Amino acid sequence: MSAEATSSKASPFSVLSDIARRSYQMAAGLPEQEEAVELFNGIGFSLAGQRYVAPMGEVTEILDVPRFTPVPGVRNFLLGVANVRGRLLPIIDLALFFGVSRPPGNLRERRILVVENGAVFSGLVVDDVLGMQYFSVESHLPDPDEPAEAVHPFLQGGYQRNDEVWKVFSTLSLTENEQFLDVAQW
Repeated sequence: MSAEATSSKASPFSVLSDIARRSYQMAAGLPEQEEAVELFNGIGFSLAGQRYVAPMGEVTEILDVPRFTPVPGVRNFLLGVANVRGRLLPIIDLALFFGVSRPPGNLRERRILVVENGAVFSGLVVDDVLGMQYFSVESHLPDPDEPAEAVHPFLQGGYQRNDEVWKVFSTLSLTENEQFLDVAQW
């Protein structure tokens, strides 16, 4: 303590002021604030050997392929409709819609991304769901290569992580597409 604080005549205020002054002198500085990395996140999925990510908020649910009833007189990509908790869910095979070939496998091994945009409620069959994916916005690629030209209009760039490019697939753009909405065969 300082001489002023140790003297018997020191006022309580001066003792407290001395403690405060010394505390400020001895205080360690706060750690430097690191800049937070801004992230893009979404639901990762694979289709025909390519990795895609649907922006968070565009996929309402992920399902196993449910039992469904075929619908006559529709294009081949509309596999049928399923009753999901009292709602009719059209089951759309994305590989058939885009005309891309996929690895062989049983339909029941695939997954469904449920999307809802206004009145459009659809289940999109994909090869596999790869969970939540996070990417630094600094790794954004404005125009990643896409081997299937039919998919290109629905891409919003991509993200690179390690040696992999994940293409951002807009389910909203898909659900507003006239060819997607026109399922009648004739």
